[in-house]
Amino acid sequence: MIRAYKENDIDILIDIWYKSSLQAHDFIYSGYWESQIEEMKEKYIPMSETHVITNQTKIIGFISMVEGYLAALFIDVAYQNNGAGKELLNFEKRRRNKIRLKVYKENLSAVRFYEKNGFIIKEELTDEQTNKQEYLMEWTKN
Repeated sequence: MIRAYKENDIDILIDIWYKSSLQAHDFIYSGYWESQIEEMKEKYIPMSETHVITNQTKIIGFISMVEGYLAALFIDVAYQNNGAGKELLNFEKRRRNKIRLKVYKENLSAVRFYEKNGFIIKEELTDEQTNKQEYLMEWTKN
């Protein structure tokens, strides 16, 4: 089930984001993710339009949008590769005509996931905070 984020979900979302970030971005110093926890909690999630996906009783992932920009899509490590990410992405695709996102070039599984879901690489950039290469990707409704 997908539902709108509630304020009391924040600690669960931060936990999912942090653990998934460590796993997906092993090419970035783990202290970087720790340094981002407060900003995620106080700034980024509250400023985004966020929806969570649950499996009956438990939040297993979330998607955060800032207008047409996909700011975050994270699934609990224990529930990855079971379609929850695709379900959240399709939820947003039904609501929008275009979605843009940035993904680290070294995060090959995420790049493949977005390509399989109709996103194309538009540009290669450098993330200023980590100095890592990333792709700007875009999906447009047909």
